[in-house]
Amino acid sequence: MLELAGIIILGILAQWVAWKFKIPAILPLILIGLLVGPVAAEFLSQDGTKWIEPIWNGNEGLFPGESLFYFVSLAISIILFEGGLTLKMSEIKNVGPVISKLISLGSLVTFLGAGIAAYYIFGLSWKISFLFSGLIIVTGPTVITPILRNIPLKKDISAVLKWEGILIDPIGALVAVLVFEFISVDAGGEFTITALIEFGKIILFGATFGFTFAHSMNFIINKKWVPHYLLNVFSLAAVLGVFVLSDAFAHESGLLAVVVMGMVLGNSESSYIKELLYFKESLSVLLISILFILLSANINFDELLLIYNWKTVALFAVVIFIVRPLGVFLSTRGSSLKLKEKLFISWVGPRGIVAAGIASLFGLKLAKNGVPGAEYITPLVFVVVLGTVLLNATTARLFAKLVGVFLTKSSGILIIGASKVSRIIGNYLESNGRHVVLIDSNQTNIEKANELGLEAIATNIYSDTLTDNIELNDIGYLMALTGNTEINKYAINKFKDQFGENGAFRLVSTKEMKDNKNNPKEGLFSHTDDYIRLTEVVKKHPTIQEIVLIDKAHYNRLIQVTNNDINTIPLFIKDLDGEFHIISSYNTEVETIKKGYSLVYIGKQIDINTN
Repeated sequence: MLELAGIIILGILAQWVAWKFKIPAILPLILIGLLVGPVAAEFLSQDGTKWIEPIWNGNEGLFPGESLFYFVSLAISIILFEGGLTLKMSEIKNVGPVISKLISLGSLVTFLGAGIAAYYIFGLSWKISFLFSGLIIVTGPTVITPILRNIPLKKDISAVLKWEGILIDPIGALVAVLVFEFISVDAGGEFTITALIEFGKIILFGATFGFTFAHSMNFIINKKWVPHYLLNVFSLAAVLGVFVLSDAFAHESGLLAVVVMGMVLGNSESSYIKELLYFKESLSVLLISILFILLSANINFDELLLIYNWKTVALFAVVIFIVRPLGVFLSTRGSSLKLKEKLFISWVGPRGIVAAGIASLFGLKLAKNGVPGAEYITPLVFVVVLGTVLLNATTARLFAKLVGVFLTKSSGILIIGASKVSRIIGNYLESNGRHVVLIDSNQTNIEKANELGLEAIATNIYSDTLTDNIELNDIGYLMALTGNTEINKYAINKFKDQFGENGAFRLVSTKEMKDNKNNPKEGLFSHTDDYIRLTEVVKKHPTIQEIVLIDKAHYNRLIQVTNNDINTIPLFIKDLDGEFHIISSYNTEVETIKKGYSLVYIGKQIDINTN
């Protein structure tokens, strides 16, 4: 009982440490597992036993006999199902040619390159070599996001790495499952016609069961034959049922079935999918926490000694310094990415949780079946996972500065609220070369923003979705433009440190506007204009105007005109380099105005005679 409780406690503690120090959770999980497992047995225990013993003497320990194998299989099936849910076919079409090539051509280069390297460096069979290479295809958002979260990068670079991690997770898992099943159908020798037929049965039953039961589950839930409070546990039971049933018809087809089931459900238009995904994410966190401590603890010191040689270093170097860059440069050939950007993408390729988890499962299965070289799978993949995570976590920021992709100033603008006012201002800034992101919980506003070609995210500011979005790393300005003062204030307080390093502003409230002594330091545009005034001006004059300035006195006169005219509101000062300086309601004194600067305002065109 102490060991079972300890696994859960240590697992959640590792997740908290990962969150606190912004590192991939897989790192503390595996290190803790190795500590309480092989390290404790070799160096810390007086009697040479592990502190947590998954299997001991075959039929003793926490999971005697086949128990660990069954638990890992079921846990991996749930994790892969959740990965399948995240794979949207529409996203593959929209992410651009670079990311499409990375998850196709790049995966093929990794599969072939790492497999050939494993064959010649370690002398493994072709079957085991390509299983190893299939397992290390995946990167995954759980390892990419923590590494890049605090590195200010251009949106294009962050987007490539983010979407590669999201999309390649289930694709890489599917490749690994297919390779493993191809090995499993004839583990004893050369492939025969019978083995190929068995492999075909696995593909047929796995794909058929996954596709059929996904549609059946969709039909049952949409018909509301399952009450809402049973939705999540019903889906969990369905996933486990499909996994076991498919496996019963064609041995080893269960993993393929749950991946296909997740992909089909994830691409349906059903309203319950988002809620289901939240539940599966929470469950996956718990399972991953338990799983990786168990799997790491189950590794024996003898297995670590198997790879304690120069061959491991050579294989790791080939994967990191040859295979990954080759895949990236071939995939980005002819793209708009610069050399320095390609170099950085080549450097950042940490392997993730799916790779380590499936490696342990397949290693257990193949070793049990007596496949030569299977004992190398788990420790080799764990070395690649730990090595890439440690390398990227410690050097990504330095390497970004070294190759010149590190942004010294974050000039992107985050606008809270996607109303017509926000869309007009955002569209103007975007057309003048600024990266603008709008957020709103109103889906209609988001759709209208997207129609204008603006990047808009449907989210609630009370959630943590934005803080984990690495594509917002170049955001340095924050403008809260909603009609709710409390939401504006909350947004400033919550996001000013992350997204408002160069300035965080909000509209003044109606109450503040009527009180000259109550002018907040973060006040935006003008102390005489609140959301209502902005909305009224936009209704009559939905255009943004520019006036070229002569000097500071000219600027002051124009500001006075806008203050006296209810149909004009000042927004920005545009300098000679095309940079925009947000006008503050609090700081009315502008230090520098040079000839050629422009006053940017919204509303009716100012009479030239007032200039």
